[in-house]
Amino acid sequence: MFNKILIANRGEIALRVLRAAREMGIKVVVAHSEADTQSLPVLLADEAICIGAPPSTQSYLNIPNLLSAAIISGADAIHPGYGFLAENPQFAEMCREYGIVFIGPTPENMYSLGSKAGGREIAAKSNVPTVPGTGVLESVEEAIAAAEQIGYPVLLKASAGGGGRGQKVVRSSDEMKTAFVQAQQEAQNYFGDPALILEKFIELFRHVEVQVMGDGKGHVIHIGERDCSIQRRNQKLIEEAPSRLPEELRQEILAAGVRLAKYVNYQGAGTLEFIVDPEGNYYFMEMNTRIQVEHCVSEMISGLDFVKMQIRIAAGEPLDLQQEDVILKGHAIECRINAEDYEKDFRPSIGKVETLHFPGGPGVRIDSHLYAGYSIPPHYDSLVAKLIVHAPTREEAIDRMKRALGETVIEGPGVKTTVPFHLKVMDNAFYRRGAIFTNFVTTRMSD
Repeated sequence: MFNKILIANRGEIALRVLRAAREMGIKVVVAHSEADTQSLPVLLADEAICIGAPPSTQSYLNIPNLLSAAIISGADAIHPGYGFLAENPQFAEMCREYGIVFIGPTPENMYSLGSKAGGREIAAKSNVPTVPGTGVLESVEEAIAAAEQIGYPVLLKASAGGGGRGQKVVRSSDEMKTAFVQAQQEAQNYFGDPALILEKFIELFRHVEVQVMGDGKGHVIHIGERDCSIQRRNQKLIEEAPSRLPEELRQEILAAGVRLAKYVNYQGAGTLEFIVDPEGNYYFMEMNTRIQVEHCVSEMISGLDFVKMQIRIAAGEPLDLQQEDVILKGHAIECRINAEDYEKDFRPSIGKVETLHFPGGPGVRIDSHLYAGYSIPPHYDSLVAKLIVHAPTREEAIDRMKRALGETVIEGPGVKTTVPFHLKVMDNAFYRRGAIFTNFVTTRMSD
């Protein structure tokens, strides 16, 4: 087992990894930007090393600085969290070259699956259906030609990324000229890679994803699936598990996820994302070769600790859990609490948190790096907390979430959060009866 892990990330996921490592008796080094000097992960770490200025390109995406921090601190391994360099195969390869274990998939896994273009190719080889689309596009002219062949509307997507970044719905060739440049710039800024692919945009669908875990030695299991259909601008707001799909369809999608992951001898935690249309057709979209923001939902219904599993697998321990050992109980919901004003189109809302109170009680979990007196920096993603609840049934989980949201207080000058939005969703009749598609926010929350 590792003696020391460097966390190459920030915020709640850095704190999540720190806590798991500490429970395993592993020392933790947190690499941080100048903007995160007073963040909770930095304050709680065994060691903290500043790796650069606030812009992520100068800090959390700065591979030489991160590797230097690992070497100087004597870290055995690096945990990349999610976002930033978590799905960057060059970073994983360089860790390997310097004798540092990358806690995640192998570079080979990421080269084959980490990009959306590569994922589509592997899906075809493993007999998993995909949405009509392209490989990496070389130019806006190529994008226009492909879109005209597939038929508008289409979706431009950053090949290297996730989280809705670098995605643009395009409905005409005129729109394409502007959207292509914008998507490229966003992909470069968030993932250090401007490559784009294009897919047919399916207007009405549910977003369902399969959680897998593999040992890199041919053994892959799934740990259920999640419904992530409530989104705004392709970024998830609420996740729940299980997905409430018809059981036959659910098992088919779970099997497809495992089959695809096995095809590449996948190592570590990963998530395969699917579109499910109202007729019950499903299509593979992409694989996130990392731990996801919403992993907590699946942890709640399975009783497993995915971060500890990641660490053990990276350390060479076998994944001795068999599929029949995975027992999913009850229903879990996660609300992402962002520092945003949803009444003003989810405009970022930053400032100093002066009053903070998180909920408690049975079946309630909070993952957050906030504390009273903390100033939310303007440089990064707006996620400040994840509120997760677990209950025997979906109806009870909704009621528990409503109660927990009502207890949540995050206040300060200029600080607004999405808590009021989530409370509104919990009272929404369409949500309560499960009539949810990815257009929910625009079509069911207009009042």
